[in-house]
Amino acid sequence: MIERTQTGRVVNLALNRPEKRNALNVAVSRQLVRALDEAEADHGVGAIVLSGNGSAFCAGMDLQEILEDDSLQLAGLHERLFTSINRIRKPIIAAVHGPAIAGGTGLVANAHIVIAAPGVPFGLTEIKVGLWPVLVFRACELAMGERRTTELSITGRTFSAEEALIYGLVTEITEDPFARAMEVASVVSEYSPIAMGSGLDYVHHIRVRNWDQAGKIGHQMRDRLMDHADFEEGVKAFLEKRKPSWPSLRT
Repeated sequence: MIERTQTGRVVNLALNRPEKRNALNVAVSRQLVRALDEAEADHGVGAIVLSGNGSAFCAGMDLQEILEDDSLQLAGLHERLFTSINRIRKPIIAAVHGPAIAGGTGLVANAHIVIAAPGVPFGLTEIKVGLWPVLVFRACELAMGERRTTELSITGRTFSAEEALIYGLVTEITEDPFARAMEVASVVSEYSPIAMGSGLDYVHHIRVRNWDQAGKIGHQMRDRLMDHADFEEGVKAFLEKRKPSWPSLRT
């Protein structure tokens, strides 16, 4: 139910349950969590593209299954899935070609870069079935802010990719989001993995720090990166006008 392919240092994780509009049941959620964790641990992966097969990106939670199966098990999987942005230290790029509703919007919010097709609908529609988007709220708030995320949660309205771009959920709109996502991923996957991972770790850690604390963490991280062999190689490659050969990829 998760289709994994790899091109160079880019891994594509495609939701592959098109007959159910890629709804997140236990099996899909478990496989996606595992695939993300494996990509994070794989030295040969530099970036992750998240996409969906069929007409939809992701229709959210499988409502039929949640009435029949262990909702606590699904909730645990969703908690881990919808906090990916807090633990994955490789760029996640979402290619959104079709509707991303409820949990689908949550998956999108957990990506670092989101590339969508024109007019694609998003929405935090859980209120319409007597629920609140508690598990995806935190990631959506990071992308869109508390006031906008609360409004969308209250109204349950759908909104277009063009609106999502204004809100900060989407970063780019293009006719072929998958091709563009792969293009961006192929570029960022070739950057220093030490610098990339440290940078994303920095973004995570300063969220709950004040200005001075964030500055201290930043100075410490900058010193560590400048002492690393990747920085020396990066500077030399820049001055010599060649592609860097990162030492961290050879260890």
